[in-house]
Order: sequence, then C-alpha cells, then structure tokens
Amino acid sequence: MINFVQLFINGVAIGCIYALVALGFVLIYKATETVNFAQGDLMMLGAFFAYSFVALWGMNFIVGVLLAIAVTALFGAALDRVVLRPVVGQPAFALVMLTIGLGTVFRAGAGMVPGWGTETYSLPAPYAGEKLTFGAMVISLEHVTIVLTTVALCAVLYLFFSKTKLGIAMQASSQNQLAAYYMGIPVKTVFSLIWGISAGVAAVAGILLAPITLIDVNLGFIGLKAFPAAVLGGFGSIPGAIVGGLIIGVIEALAGFYLPLGFKDTAAYIVLLIVLFVRPHGLFGQMARKKV
Repeated sequence: MINFVQLFINGVAIGCIYALVALGFVLIYKATETVNFAQGDLMMLGAFFAYSFVALWGMNFIVGVLLAIAVTALFGAALDRVVLRPVVGQPAFALVMLTIGLGTVFRAGAGMVPGWGTETYSLPAPYAGEKLTFGAMVISLEHVTIVLTTVALCAVLYLFFSKTKLGIAMQASSQNQLAAYYMGIPVKTVFSLIWGISAGVAAVAGILLAPITLIDVNLGFIGLKAFPAAVLGGFGSIPGAIVGGLIIGVIEALAGFYLPLGFKDTAAYIVLLIVLFVRPHGLFGQMARKKV
C-alpha cells in the first residue's frame, strides 16, 4: 500500500507536467484552431531561460524563474505575430508542419547557444533533494512543489478567464472570432496574448520538471506525451487537458512498477485507445456542429 501511494503521488506530479503542456495545446487550439506541436519545445526554452538567469547569471531563484516565464511568454506572443499570423488562412496541414518545423528550429538553436549547447544541466532549485517523511512513506519535495504550483496556476487561470474583462474577451474570441471583432475586441492582439499565456504555462512546466529530469535540448519531447493527454481529455476542453494529463501520469507510474518492462511507455496509449473507442471525442469533449 505504501508503494502504491508513493507511486500514485509521483504519477500525479508527472501528470501535472503533462497537464500543463496539454493546457497550452488546448488554449491555442480553442482560440485559433491551430495545433502547436512546438509546445514542448517552448517548455524546453523556458527551462533554459531559468537556468541561464539562476545558474549562469546568479539571480535569485524566484526572480530568475519569474523573469524566465515572462521572457518565454513574450517569445510566444512574438511567435504568433511574426511567424504564425502571415500563414493564417492556409490549410491546417501547413500550420501543423510549420509548428513541427519551429520545434526543430528551437532545438537546433538551443544547441548553438553559448552556455546551453547539447549538454545536460541542473537547475539549482532551493527545494531540490528535499524530502517529506510520513512514517514509512517518503515524498519528494519536488513532486509536492509541482502539484501545489499546478493547482495554484490553474486557479489563477480560472479566475483570469472567468472574472477579468480580458479573459472574457479571450473566451469570446475563441468561440466566435467574427462576432468578437464586431463587438470591438482586438482579435489579433487577443490571439497573440493567448500564445503568450500558453508559452508562459509551458515555461512553468519546464521549470518544475527541470530539478527532476535535468535540462537538455530534448526536454521538449515530453510534448509527445502531453498531446495524447489533451486528446484523452477531449481536445478543446481545459478541464479535460488537466484530467487527461493526470490520468496518463498515474498510469505511467503504476505501469512502470507493476507491469513488465516496456509497458511504462505504452500503457497510457493503450488506455487512450480504449477511451477513444468508447468516447471518440475524449472524456470531456463535445461534438461540434457547424451549419454551412
């Protein structure tokens, strides 16, 4: 039972990382109907920015982390304005290929930055290596930090989208771009802000994950697991992205301990296939109908 509880908590922590990256997928898709396959690589850039500010430049950890999130968010907003906006209206396949290409460019670019390169680095977090002990059960403080930060971030995003004028304007733009434009909402600016928020959330995920898995240019490949989390929850559903990430994280952790070698990386996808057979639109997805 102790092993199960510890594995469950570890799975929830890693699932929170998947959930945050999946949340970025969903935010962009709901607003622009674009699937950003470079989301995981934005997470990698956010982790590298934090490493530069904290480890290389000697900033205070909190200050460096907040600055890294801000820089990544600005980079995401600029990415929409400079790169994505000129190809709006092109076939969806072109946008998908563009984001895949951007991910490759980000990884190659990060490998050429002095101080980054292709080596593996550690983010010196003040809570790294600390543990909480409850009888015979030992819980890593890194995992506790991931869970608490994810809960706090989701609460902030919920309040932002439901209680602020800008958040409501973003919801309106994602539901009906033309109607939002006629109501005076600057839709293009809103889309850039959504890309910025999505990139900032990805940076938070990368910074939380860095003390556990270290930082390198391939860190962004975790997006390959976060994307199925978004699909499992129902692509386009924010609660679904969070639940999907948690489910995949827990299943991955339990399968790695209780099932034979090799099932850890495949069990979550098997569950995904089973769920999609029963609910093709995901756990929280809804069928959308458009009149032509």
